[in-house]
Amino acid sequence: MAKIIVVTSGKGGVGKTTSSAAIGTGLALAGHKTVIVDFDIGLRNLDLIMGCERRVVYDFVNVINGEANLKQTLIKDKRTDNLFILPASQTRDKDALTREGVEKVLNELAKDFDFIICDSPAGIESGAMMALYFADEAVVVTNPEVSSVRDSDRILGMLSSKSRRAEQGLEGIKEHLLLTRYNPERVEKGEMLSVEDVKEILAIELIGVIPESQAVLNASNSGQPVILDKDSDAGQAYLDTIKRLLGEQVPFRFLTVEKKGFIKRIFGG
Repeated sequence: MAKIIVVTSGKGGVGKTTSSAAIGTGLALAGHKTVIVDFDIGLRNLDLIMGCERRVVYDFVNVINGEANLKQTLIKDKRTDNLFILPASQTRDKDALTREGVEKVLNELAKDFDFIICDSPAGIESGAMMALYFADEAVVVTNPEVSSVRDSDRILGMLSSKSRRAEQGLEGIKEHLLLTRYNPERVEKGEMLSVEDVKEILAIELIGVIPESQAVLNASNSGQPVILDKDSDAGQAYLDTIKRLLGEQVPFRFLTVEKKGFIKRIFGG
């Protein structure tokens, strides 16, 4: 039976879809058959990040409405074996997702996949609530800023009270914290919360710290998950995150300011 992981946040623009793409790709690279489902109806972005926007014929809502089946709709990633994308609709309203319809699609996917990654819209509107309702685990994505962390705390409240697991009195959703756009220099200057500050506020397991990096923007613009850029600090940080998600003990990197050598201090860079 597949494990359903929702990638969620309280605030928009924190790197949620980037993280969904990286996590899905990383799990597939580790040998697990994985599908990433875009729940952001009307604001479809996952297919752009994955570089498959021209290959979208049918979408999630078409499957729910019985207008297409999963075999017609799922897009196989060209770079990574075991990875598929279920795109969202750009022309429908978020109310097009019904609980019964989503459950039917997830149950069908669960027969064939090891992991189902749900790329949630930001906030607590209907699409976001639908994405987290069926989750077994949650990756809560936040930036090290007060407003982002506060909104993530609200999402944690929803995860503990509005999920299927909560309704059925089962063990709660396993929560993971993914801290994105982390800049140690700005932390030292007091312009950004530290890792310890965020951990203290949210009090959930830290699974990854992704440094602020031009590589993330470059990857998005080229339609390639940044985790495939294994020479970049962000790509390496996402690879570490996948190892932790799969139960490995991996030390955290990119948390401190890089000390510049003599040549760099003299000539800059």
